[in-house]
Amino acid sequence: MLAVIDYGAGNLRSVLHALSHLGVESIRLVRTPYELNGAHKIILPGVGAFGAGMQKLHEQGLVKPISDAVRAGIPYLGICLGMQFLFDYSDEMGDHQGLGLLPGHVTRFPETPGYKVPHMGWNALRIVRETPLLRDLPGEGYAYFVHSYYCAPAEPSDVAAVVDYGIAFTAVVQRDNIYGVQFHPEKSQRTGLRILTNFLELPA
Repeated sequence: MLAVIDYGAGNLRSVLHALSHLGVESIRLVRTPYELNGAHKIILPGVGAFGAGMQKLHEQGLVKPISDAVRAGIPYLGICLGMQFLFDYSDEMGDHQGLGLLPGHVTRFPETPGYKVPHMGWNALRIVRETPLLRDLPGEGYAYFVHSYYCAPAEPSDVAAVVDYGIAFTAVVQRDNIYGVQFHPEKSQRTGLRILTNFLELPA
């Protein structure tokens, strides 16, 4: 059973559409801790502000169950804000605590001449180490981004791919059963569908 966390994120419908396109039938939308029971994989999509998103997860009682499931070895894929939640904290509109599953923090892009914030559009992934999530990407592996904040992992070994946008920022992370992508695979056409397929094919 694939658990997709539903805390009101705006991109949930497009993620479900992409999974349906890939033929996934056993999907459970998770809004309560009880609904997470029995999950073999977890996807946490997200858009919006870090603090508001974490507050919603707390209100639904999902923070500890998600953390416990990931620490128990269940494969987790965080998408955009769902990747940012993995880290210790974000300084978006004040300091807000994350899930703390990966060391590091989330911060805003610096003001750099020639680079607009939010970062929005297509960029090629620069793979820095192998991970099952990035296996057999088509072409140059372009992905679609929309974000003003980026992840700064404390452990370089957690970084699997970066994108150059004024700075080289982390686009993909992986540690053991924990995976995260800063971009939107559900909007990234062939690259995104390949990445979702790779996650779905991971051993549960």
